[in-house]
Amino acid sequence: MPDGSWLVGELAFDRGRITRVSADGADHRVVIETGRPNGLALRRDGSVWICETVTPSLIRLDESGAHEVVLDEVEGVPLLWPNDLCFGPDGALYLTDSGVLVRDFLDEDGEPVDDCRSLPMNGKVIRLDPWTNEARILADGYQFANGIAFGPDGRLYVNETVTGDVFRYGLRDGRSLPERERFGNVLDPAWSGSRLRGPDGMAFGRDGRLFVAVFGQGDVTVLDPSGATLERLRVGGAAPTNVAFGAPGERRLYVVEDERGTMEILDVGVDGLELHG
Repeated sequence: MPDGSWLVGELAFDRGRITRVSADGADHRVVIETGRPNGLALRRDGSVWICETVTPSLIRLDESGAHEVVLDEVEGVPLLWPNDLCFGPDGALYLTDSGVLVRDFLDEDGEPVDDCRSLPMNGKVIRLDPWTNEARILADGYQFANGIAFGPDGRLYVNETVTGDVFRYGLRDGRSLPERERFGNVLDPAWSGSRLRGPDGMAFGRDGRLFVAVFGQGDVTVLDPSGATLERLRVGGAAPTNVAFGAPGERRLYVVEDERGTMEILDVGVDGLELHG
């Protein structure tokens, strides 16, 4: 946030809410309880856009604290798991829908069910015009669409949790996307675990490096501008879910980690790419 504080989504079914954390991490204040909020995006007008998963919807929260449901279906198709979102260079909001209901994918403790990889899912990429609230499905067929971000090349990057792949698109007309191109994969071939793992939230550095939180693998995998793996930055738990850069000049990446319920700081030597909005 502009004052250096943070908005954090808390995902437990019994405390699904947005919490504001002071810049020093000492003070926590509940902003809104929505059910189970996932991704967040801040627009330049001060509004916060929230992907809500228990009652699948896109919520707009304004600076006064008032909120409204902006979207719960697209082209007559109900949202299932609105997951992550970002604003594009055209001012539109782009979001992923993972393509499966959260109550089918997770147990009561919020852990992926044993057969989660085999569940039928049709993940989507959606574009919303925030001035008219007109929404369109731009792409589908993802095996759990998750993180989404625009790169310094102006292309749209979307990841697929089940396969570990990161894809990208060149924008065409705001109404459809050309065929996706596989950019890279974040799964570590040396990993020996058995739980679900795959890319979650991600963010670009100004130097073109892509920092991807890899849920289940316990790291932030860094891809270079060609999509090759540069390094894997370990975090304190197995379940990092999202990343965000600090203020310009910090050269720090902030990581939320679900297993321990923490926010961690990584010194990465670069500031984040300026976000659209």
